[in-house]
Amino acid sequence: MRDISALLFDKDGTLVHFDRTWGPACGAAMRALAGDDLAALARLQQVSHYLPAEERFLHTSPLVSGSSAHYGPMWAQALGRATTPAFLAEIDELFAREGLASLTPIGRPQDTLACLKSAGFTLGIVTNDAEDSARKQAQALGILPLLAAVHGYDSGFGSKPGPGMVAAFGARFGLAPHTMAVIGDSAHDLAAARGAGARFIAVRSGPAPIDDLLPEADLVVDSIDDLPLILATRPSSQARENAV
Repeated sequence: MRDISALLFDKDGTLVHFDRTWGPACGAAMRALAGDDLAALARLQQVSHYLPAEERFLHTSPLVSGSSAHYGPMWAQALGRATTPAFLAEIDELFAREGLASLTPIGRPQDTLACLKSAGFTLGIVTNDAEDSARKQAQALGILPLLAAVHGYDSGFGSKPGPGMVAAFGARFGLAPHTMAVIGDSAHDLAAARGAGARFIAVRSGPAPIDDLLPEADLVVDSIDDLPLILATRPSSQARENAV
């Protein structure tokens, strides 16, 4: 890992506590969409593998790793609506508003990312959330000024597990694939990293078990707060040259 010069963070489950943020947010979004139709609300909860009494998801939920482009058609069917760009935008707007209201960080992302940037790393976010939502949450967490770029599922590079947003980051900043590492908590993050030729750092802070990912990871940490100490041998000259 000594030749790593860029760290690309997944957001939910990596920087942001998934259930504490998206459990309440998803419940509010589903209630807003269903209105007074309790049967439609129940259908939304069922297809989302969502436990309303606990405001959390089962780890099998399509919302754990997917974007609204993935689960949106299921929501549209549950509501008897068409899967249109306007409907997906409505979901994204609801999630952006409600997610910001219940935003809960994992550990100390501002301190951790500031330390990593000071060490010479180029930092970014690659998330299946919408870019606007990700930027607003990064701003609320105090990390947006530390980031070279934020790529969401709607940024024009595709969503994870595809490699597009990782590859686009490398192309933008002139980074060789093997000098980038994706930090995440899911198989989607692993696939995006490997598809782009990047390294993968697994974090145990997400909502789903990751035991099956551990043999494929280049590094495993409990949370991102572990990274500054582990990467304390940095910075390399290449990292300084590529820092943004």
